[in-house]
Amino acid sequence: MLNLKEKLANALALPKEIALDLPILTATGRGELSIENYKNLIEFSDTAIRIRTREGTISIQGERLILRQITAENLLIKGRVFGIVYE
Repeated sequence: MLNLKEKLANALALPKEIALDLPILTATGRGELSIENYKNLIEFSDTAIRIRTREGTISIQGERLILRQITAENLLIKGRVFGIVYE
């Protein structure tokens, strides 16, 4: 069942990720990952990063992971990404 925000987004033909504040993940190969619309950073190490979003937690596994850029809306992760898990 659609909630009011989803119905409004559909009626106005707005992208759901913008209207509903959904996370947007953009991978460039295995070496770069951009995450938009995140809430906060839960865990960070060079092998694992956990991020809270409106939809739940996203875990990134890899090696030599670094947070290259952090803004209020976007995270840019560099390193070798092995996996992305939606918890």
